[in-house]
Amino acid sequence: MTIPLLVKEKIALEVIKVLVTRFDNFPEDATNNRNAPFHEAFISAFSDKIEERVNDIPFFISLSSWMHGLNTTLGQTFFEKVAHHLSNGEKREYTSKKLGNLPITKTQRENISQIVADLSTSAQRPNLLRENGLLFSDFTTEIIDANDFSADVFIKDRNSITAIELKSVKPNSGEMKGEKQKILEGKAALYREFPGKEIKFFMGFPFDSTVDSENDPVTSYDKTRFLSQIINMNKYFDPTETLIASELWDFLSGQTNTMEEILGIINVISTTEFLKKFREITNPVNRSDEGYLSILNNWFLFSEKEIVENDALIQERIRDDRSMTRIYSKCPFDSKGNYCFDRYTELKRIL
Repeated sequence: MTIPLLVKEKIALEVIKVLVTRFDNFPEDATNNRNAPFHEAFISAFSDKIEERVNDIPFFISLSSWMHGLNTTLGQTFFEKVAHHLSNGEKREYTSKKLGNLPITKTQRENISQIVADLSTSAQRPNLLRENGLLFSDFTTEIIDANDFSADVFIKDRNSITAIELKSVKPNSGEMKGEKQKILEGKAALYREFPGKEIKFFMGFPFDSTVDSENDPVTSYDKTRFLSQIINMNKYFDPTETLIASELWDFLSGQTNTMEEILGIINVISTTEFLKKFREITNPVNRSDEGYLSILNNWFLFSEKEIVENDALIQERIRDDRSMTRIYSKCPFDSKGNYCFDRYTELKRIL
């Protein structure tokens, strides 16, 4: 099975936004980073190792900063948005500043504390069935507020609630205990908030950084190896509480080969010709140019392709309508790479 066309378009639009933003910030030179004395002082110790690959240390520092920004964008925005598009899920934050804290019982809180304590001292091994049994009961003790928790991906089905916390591939040392406690609180609260539904809460990792990409597919994963390289991961989490690489993306889409398709979309758009092609499709004047429609088709931009293919009919129906003429003349993308869906909706309406 394959990702639906409209979902491919949504993913493609996320790719375009990332690329436009990163092109805006790409360091053409190091003029904005001329004074980085501490970085340069430390890097000088490695000059013999990098001199064959890097001949401009200030630029190297700027590029490293740019890469850090890309990592942040992917981790905080891109993966999350793609996950929502694939699953029809959303982000939910049950905090005092967002949706409000959900209630749990005092017994649930006590059981959570005991679970974490037992795992911390290795008195117990992670066991999802056992832990759920301590959380999913209709205790009649005092009601209290659960601690803040959020789900990067929240999916509500007829019979189940699925929450996923998306993580970077190498969480900080010592983070696992806190993550475990937060997920336990979340499951306990969701059990009370959605009675009768199966509650599932996962940690999701977009790819397996331990894969040898020269010998294995980049979409593959080795869960045992991957989890073992995260400090205290196996101490606090049952392997069934995690979704990694293609396992995660296939789970979200409900189909197979999803990660391969996502990478395929990125690879088609992310080429050295990207900026030139983006500028071409951003300018409405180019609609009749040869190759314009080809870019839209190759980049999975089916909504804009529909507008261009019906251009003559749209112009005929607009005629002297001043308001629609202005809408028709708008750029399909803004300077940040966002597609103007309001424009598409208005033009689609008159077809």
